[in-house]
Amino acid sequence: MRFCALSFILILANVLQGQRMLSGIITNEQQIPLAGAEIFVKNASELRTIADQNGYYQMYLNPGEYYLVFSADGYQDREAYLGMRDADTKKDIQLFAMKVTEVQDIKVSAKKYNVGRDKILKVVAHKDQINQWAYAHEVDVYIKATEQREQTQQTKNKNQKTDDDPQLDGPKVPEWVNKLQMAEVEMHRAFAPPNQVKEIRNAYKALGDISQLYYTTTVKSNFNFFENLLHLDDLHQTPISSPISVPGIVAYKYKFEEKYEENGQLISKIKITPRNTATSTLEGYIWVIDSLWLIQKLDLTMNKGNLLIYDYFRIQQDYTIQGDTLCVLQNQLLTYGVKYKNEVSECKTEAIYSNYNFVPNFSKKYFNSELAITTQEAYDRDSSYWETKRAIALTDEEIKFIRAKDSITDYLNRKEYLDSIDAVFNKVTALKVLWFGIDHRNREKKEQWTIGSLASLIQPVYIAGPRIAPSFDYFKKWKDERTLDSYSRVSYGLLNGDIKGDTWWKYRFDPFHFGFLRVALNHDFDVIRGYDAISQIYKRENFFESTKFNINLSYELFNGFYASVNSQYTKRRSIEGYEFLNELDQSLPNNEPLAFDPYDAYIINFGASYTPKQRYMREPYRKVILGSAYPTFSFNIERGLPKLFNSSVDHFYMQFEMNQNFKIGTIGTSAYRIAVGKFISARAIYEPDYKFQRRSDPIWFSNPLYSFQGFDTTLRTTDYVMQAHYLHHDNGAILNKIPYFKKTRIGLVIGGGAMYIKEHEWQHYELLGGLERNFKMSRRRLRIGIYGVVSDGNQIAPSTAWKISFAVLDDRSMKWNF
Repeated sequence: MRFCALSFILILANVLQGQRMLSGIITNEQQIPLAGAEIFVKNASELRTIADQNGYYQMYLNPGEYYLVFSADGYQDREAYLGMRDADTKKDIQLFAMKVTEVQDIKVSAKKYNVGRDKILKVVAHKDQINQWAYAHEVDVYIKATEQREQTQQTKNKNQKTDDDPQLDGPKVPEWVNKLQMAEVEMHRAFAPPNQVKEIRNAYKALGDISQLYYTTTVKSNFNFFENLLHLDDLHQTPISSPISVPGIVAYKYKFEEKYEENGQLISKIKITPRNTATSTLEGYIWVIDSLWLIQKLDLTMNKGNLLIYDYFRIQQDYTIQGDTLCVLQNQLLTYGVKYKNEVSECKTEAIYSNYNFVPNFSKKYFNSELAITTQEAYDRDSSYWETKRAIALTDEEIKFIRAKDSITDYLNRKEYLDSIDAVFNKVTALKVLWFGIDHRNREKKEQWTIGSLASLIQPVYIAGPRIAPSFDYFKKWKDERTLDSYSRVSYGLLNGDIKGDTWWKYRFDPFHFGFLRVALNHDFDVIRGYDAISQIYKRENFFESTKFNINLSYELFNGFYASVNSQYTKRRSIEGYEFLNELDQSLPNNEPLAFDPYDAYIINFGASYTPKQRYMREPYRKVILGSAYPTFSFNIERGLPKLFNSSVDHFYMQFEMNQNFKIGTIGTSAYRIAVGKFISARAIYEPDYKFQRRSDPIWFSNPLYSFQGFDTTLRTTDYVMQAHYLHHDNGAILNKIPYFKKTRIGLVIGGGAMYIKEHEWQHYELLGGLERNFKMSRRRLRIGIYGVVSDGNQIAPSTAWKISFAVLDDRSMKWNF
């Protein structure tokens, strides 16, 4: 284990010193990036790297002569000579697809003739010509998505009462109405290769809770089985290998099932099964038109393993043939669902594509980072519009449901009903007083205030003893998505008889550009190391008393570029004179408060972050961020201004950071973070303004992109601190190769980190590996992990440790915290 850690140290040292960076982009004949392509030095294969999802690669080499080998599944290997000089070098490479005869020579099974595989080979041989997404086009799309929720039998037995009467009498809602959720979308979609897309939503209607419904927009997912890999980031943890591709020929088994005649054409039905579920995840059927070698339709199901939310997911597509040379998607049906403890959710999304135009006239700047637009008019469409645009007839149940929902919506928006329901909600009860808090809501004005409960009133564990802390919060929202949020609290210390309090107000004045104005005033205890190990953060030496006034303004100046400025004036005092509950020190070791003379501090922070080519969807009053293929670059300046407002501080700190999440082909998801920080000056600096390197938590596996698992010292610094973190989740790509292991749904995670602290001449390195598994937690996903860590450095002995973690999937971004 120590050898691994030392190897990691040497690699980082070489990167920082003698070596130079070789980088470039690997593409195919159509200039499409080849994700997961391998690059290595001939006769020195340990010098290798893998291209990211954009085909970009980089590696570090000493000056000299090299023969490089570029390789990708389904493409011919290519060698290239490189004369590496004492400078960074860029080398782009284009790879050429294997010929079908070459693929046929690959030994994937017994040497007998395989009819089904032979037919798919003929389709693959000219898939670039028959693929509609190889051509620019525009199309009208209608989508209808529905969810049917059913209680489990155990839950049904608790409440047998049903109500099938669609006529509503007052606010009572029939039970059957709540079982169905529904969304309809009518849009115009434009596409240009390789992956430029824009959809204009002409109409959008959501009835009920549609959070479980998938594919209500076309910009997040494209089920294009003519590509080698399907990137479905909000559905599946890893890219999916397509069975209609050169790599797919190796990844799947093909079995000829039957041949029949339809409309004067011979159709072959071919069964698809994964050869190795670690690298391929689809099974089902593909129908091929003989002699033309076009796809008529397909019916494929995803294996459960790497689905983020659902237990199953089925894709059915029907194609029309244009000019005997092009497969044009006409209908798409997605069926999917998930079972919870007390409920079964069965969903269906139908999409109809019509009015194709394969000779569009797009302007030069038509495609950009704005992938979708939905105006307020689209939300306000009436029933007469839908009757003319609806491409799929509604079922009797859906007609009944829409009428009921519209009737309910009309009723619920009446002032009389809003007042009546508010009266019920605002009623003061004993349970509210004791536990939940006393709420007062005005739905018509979209505002609410809350008085804290008795349970929140008492704070039994607090620095300097228990406190009584009544609280009040307020929230208001406007139709244009502007919001005002505030919280106020006054507290009284039972042990010291001191009065503290704080209030903050947050106003979102521009939802589309994430414009926020925050104002806060508090007189309370504050902490020196706010992000420290759980074994250190509670100690008395970490606390002081402050009276603070804070103003913060943040705004997106242009797409992907966010800026913020923060102004803070504070009076700081030691808590040396306070009494504490020393009886707890025997079971929870503590120490004495930090002693210092009171002083004033005025500090300004400027922050900026930029994510190039940030993709987003435009809503009437807000934007939905879809991510970017590029890293996020962040910059922060902290300036302690002397003399102004009697300020005693005088320091200037700068930090630069770069971080990114990306996928490496089918082998998993990676993330990295690199940060460099330094005080440019520290003429008058006090304890709360130093930068501290966080020590590790015992047992708990903290976020490895922002902390180290084997760092046993808290260091205070003013000079350079450089750190790098890397983490890779295999999402089953490695462990699933073990027979029957996929059924366990356990994934492998590996990573490491390094830090150099110049002031202390401290070097720290660590490698980590662990196992993770996802579990259902009500309607959320919980991930539990166990990890082993080996650490080393120039001032510590090699050590090992075991850690555990718990994380909940963010159901909006479909991402974990690390």
